[in-house]
Order: sequence, then structure tokens, then C-alpha cells
Amino acid sequence: MWSHWWGWLGAAAAAVASLFLSAPATPHAGPGTAPTLAGPVVALGDSYTAGDMLPLSLTSQPPGCLRSPDAYPAQVARALGAAADFTDVACTGAGVGDMTSSQRSYLGTNPPQLSVLTPEDSLVMLTLGGDDIGFFNVLDTCMELSITDLVGSPCERHYTSGGTDQLAARVAAEGPRITAVLEAIRALAPQARVLLVGYPDLFPLHGGCWPAVPITDGDISYLLGIEMRFNAVLSAAAAAAGATFVNTFTPTVGHDFCQSSKVKDVEGIVPTSLAGPFHLNSRGQGAVAAAVLAALRRA
Repeated sequence: MWSHWWGWLGAAAAAVASLFLSAPATPHAGPGTAPTLAGPVVALGDSYTAGDMLPLSLTSQPPGCLRSPDAYPAQVARALGAAADFTDVACTGAGVGDMTSSQRSYLGTNPPQLSVLTPEDSLVMLTLGGDDIGFFNVLDTCMELSITDLVGSPCERHYTSGGTDQLAARVAAEGPRITAVLEAIRALAPQARVLLVGYPDLFPLHGGCWPAVPITDGDISYLLGIEMRFNAVLSAAAAAAGATFVNTFTPTVGHDFCQSSKVKDVEGIVPTSLAGPFHLNSRGQGAVAAAVLAALRRA
């Protein structure tokens, strides 16, 4: 989901490439009382599923998808004892259209993600939708506009000019599309538990951290509301398709990109650990994996 910052990656890649290629994956999610699965485990979705720029992500095939063995689906598969029967086709920048069509990344082409599903699959996990609503282009716009009004909400004014909240409209329109993807998964993998994993808390609940992340306090509040609305739409889409929605927002509250490096689950514009800007770091992926395992245990 962070393709807008590819230029930033190019400047930084030489300095960190050896770390991405050699850093070990962190085994955050222990087995606990996780259920035993009878068939394969599959991961689909965007960069939040793939583990954008986490350790070893540059070794994925194709490399441009930036899949990491430290991302939450791989952690869940290990905790379930299904690592040997785990297929991950998530890809940075993926949207609904890439579920049924090939996706060209910066380095290689990813096949249609739904093409890997089989009737024998027992668990399918995905996070999806953020790229379709252009959320990271929105963040870029909000950062640029922050210098025009440091104490106001210039980004909110921009997206609500004319009397219609453009972002809210995009969020609402995504719901039926996600439901259709979940129904397609159900048709291709009828025995599988299907988990739609929501997005974590990116934003502080009160105030911001300008200039470290140059978004005004007013726009932080506006974007937080949009993200919460988006997770609610995803939850409703999952219910409509008979899938399970996994709430990852609540367990990551207080671990947003404004927090210290020892606390945050999500990186800011300049990451302080191996992760893409505005993406889950290893700690955050562990928190999401724990939420997924908890959802499986409840079932």
C-alpha cells in the first residue's frame, strides 16, 4: 500500500538491503490453544498482509510484492503448525481487482490471488481495501496541505469541499466489492474459515506529532474517523458474506505512529524499524497475529 513512497525506498534501499535479506523473522505468536487445521492455510491481500519491507521481504517471489515471513499470516501458520502447508500470495499495492487479475509490481508480476485457492483449504486470511480507496495518496495530500494551515484541518476541507465527504463515499463504495471477494473465496474454498483482517490503529486518539508526521491535529482526528468508518464497513462486508472480521484496531490503540519506537506498532513517514512508512512493524504484525489466533480460538 505504500507505492507512493517508492522514490523514498530507492534512496534508502542500498543502506538497508542487507538487513532485509538477512534479519531473522520474529516468532511473536505462540501456539497456545490454537485449533488444529485439516488443510492448507492461504494468505491473500495487500501490503498489510504481505508485511511490507519487514525482514526478508525482498526475497519474496516476485520481489516487488514484498512478502515477509514475519508478517501476521506466516506467524499464524507457524502457530497453527501449518507452516509447511502455507501459501502466501499477498502483494504490496493489491486491490480488489488483483484478486482475479495479474498484478504487475515494481519487480515482477503476481498471479491472480484467488487462483491459488482449492477446495481443500482450511483457512484463508486477507487484509484488503486500503489501496482501492487510495488511503496512502490521501496521507500524502494531507501532509502537503498541513503547511497551509498548521492549526486547522486543511485536508478535511479539501476532501469535503462541495458538501460531500469524498473519502467517506469511497469507503462506503468499497463494502460491496469486499463482500464480492469474500463470496468468491467461499465458492473456491468452501471448507475454509475465511478471516477478513481489519486495519490497525494508525493514528493517535488525541492530537498528532507534527512535524515528525506532518499532519495537523485536526486532520489526524478526521483521518482517524475515516479509518474507523472503513473498519466498520469491512466488518459489515464480512458479516454479509458469512466470513469472520478480525478487529485489529482495538488491540493496537496507543501503539500508533506517534508513539516511541519501543511502543508503536505502526511506523511513521520515516520508519524507526524495518517496515514501510505507515505500515505495521514486527511488533505490530505480532499483535495482529495474536488477534487472528484469538478469533480462531473463539470459534
